[in-house]
Amino acid sequence: MILIESLYKSYGNKNVLKNINLTFKEGEIIGVVGENGAGKSTLFKCMIGFENYDGLIKYDKGILKNVTGFLPTNPYFLSKITGLEYLQLVCNARNIKVSDLNKKNIFELPLNQYAETYSTGMKKKLALTGTLILNNEIFILDEPFNGVDIHSNIIIKELLLKLKELNKIVILSSHIFSTLNEICDKLHYLKNGEISKSVNKNEFSEIEQDMRGLEVGNMIDKLELQ
Repeated sequence: MILIESLYKSYGNKNVLKNINLTFKEGEIIGVVGENGAGKSTLFKCMIGFENYDGLIKYDKGILKNVTGFLPTNPYFLSKITGLEYLQLVCNARNIKVSDLNKKNIFELPLNQYAETYSTGMKKKLALTGTLILNNEIFILDEPFNGVDIHSNIIIKELLLKLKELNKIVILSSHIFSTLNEICDKLHYLKNGEISKSVNKNEFSEIEQDMRGLEVGNMIDKLELQ
């Protein structure tokens, strides 16, 4: 279980996260939703130790970052490193031996090609593959479906459900409510750096309606479409 208590994060005078209190349990897929700039990515970076913060983040089975696979919104790869070399590099970092990395290439990526030449979706699939082959206990995925083709989206959804079956902790962000409805057990709505609402599966529509609100219609009306 991951416990977050009284988490605050600021950049100078700007408060990005305010009094975040959350619990993530094994065998659950938890979605974190919110508008761009709400603090989702910052929350994830605090959890994996990329950002300093005030408050408590505790994993009851050890050091969180040592058993967590993190997928950023826009994965970065070193220049002149192939997809295969990247996978080998992440394995070396955790001292994990994989006899044939090509067999793990479920997305059929061109592993002998430089990763920096990959499309956005291919980069995301390569980084996701890297998190999966490390036998992590926790997966924090920032927009895993964004920029990925339909077939790969189906594979990713099935992968996440398999991780749930294996009693992993899966935390993800997404703007695609239909996908969240299919796979998530709970949703947390992050608004202006605070948890505005937390709901179970049968209440997801409440958050979708809150996010849509009256402002969407008003914004469209401003275009005066004819």
